[in-house]
Amino acid sequence: MRTTEPATPALAEADRLMTVCNSCRYCEGLCAVFPAMEMRRSFTDGDLRYFANLCHGCGACYDDCQFAPPHEFDVNVPKVLAQLRAESYAHYAWPRATSRLFERNGLTVALAASLSVAVFVAGFAAWTDPSVLFGVHTGPGAFYRLMPHNTMVAIFGGVFLYAILALAMGLRAFWREGKGADVAAHAVAAHDAARLRYLDGGGAGCSDSDGPAPDRRRPFHHLTFYGFLLCLAATSVATLYHYLLGREAPYPWYDLPVLLGTAGGIGLLVGPIGLLREKAKRAAATRVPQLRGMEAAFIAMLFLTSLTGLALLALRETAAMGLLLAAHLGVVFGLFLTLPYGKFVHGLYRYAALARYAQERKAGRSADG
Repeated sequence: MRTTEPATPALAEADRLMTVCNSCRYCEGLCAVFPAMEMRRSFTDGDLRYFANLCHGCGACYDDCQFAPPHEFDVNVPKVLAQLRAESYAHYAWPRATSRLFERNGLTVALAASLSVAVFVAGFAAWTDPSVLFGVHTGPGAFYRLMPHNTMVAIFGGVFLYAILALAMGLRAFWREGKGADVAAHAVAAHDAARLRYLDGGGAGCSDSDGPAPDRRRPFHHLTFYGFLLCLAATSVATLYHYLLGREAPYPWYDLPVLLGTAGGIGLLVGPIGLLREKAKRAAATRVPQLRGMEAAFIAMLFLTSLTGLALLALRETAAMGLLLAAHLGVVFGLFLTLPYGKFVHGLYRYAALARYAQERKAGRSADG
């Protein structure tokens, strides 16, 4: 039995639904949420946030549920867990007060930050030497004609380190509500996360030709995720080039940072477009329209980062380079600034939830044995 009341209306509704589902158990084979639920007779707030971050929102349980609306039990697990998942981002965010700024105005804040930094970079170049902004610059060090390398590192390294710190603090708060996981559980979680195992309800999925449309988000998730990693790898390699080899950007089109960045950039163009398209096809009853703030911000900023980066690559030896570099750096700043307060964190919390689930399953099998 619970000893305290749920802290928010979303937690209270999730508690009610999990109590109903724990009595029915018709959906126990769909994904990780329901087996995790069945290991408990009552649910703490931390348990409910854990379930929410295990959920991929595929909608399979809604399609299969005999108690879904218009039934009087009004069981809509995907919608309620989506609400609670978004609420958990704010709950674990660090510092907590900052998350409220982004919660409903994420895209506006991200774009405003991006525009401000872009104007600053362009203005810095124009103030230093007006001819630099619209000049044609080629060869190693061309980008640093607009702004010195050390100044770029100070500005963008600072916001990146802030994002890493805020993400780490949020993940720490989420992790402390669980009981930890051993190496084997992390290996299982990494495997399941990389495959997006439960994206369509687990196994072969729950939709057939006569039922609801199948969930087709997997390839777009992969393009977005691995595109992001490739872009991060490109930046990392370029950093090593600069500090270890003394080679300054921009690099030739056939060099490793450019190849990695181009492949990642293409993934970050196609992936976000596909995710937005597939999301628009989801059943209206399972959507939560008011939660689009940071979700839209993250996808839009990924897309704009890729778009401006690829445009800069294509036109870097023209007079457009100055403005394109300013725009790209502005978007990158906006992306880093908003990473800890929106959809990006769901990847971290979902991995942690999968590790906790793997550990609980292992403990359950040990107890049964």
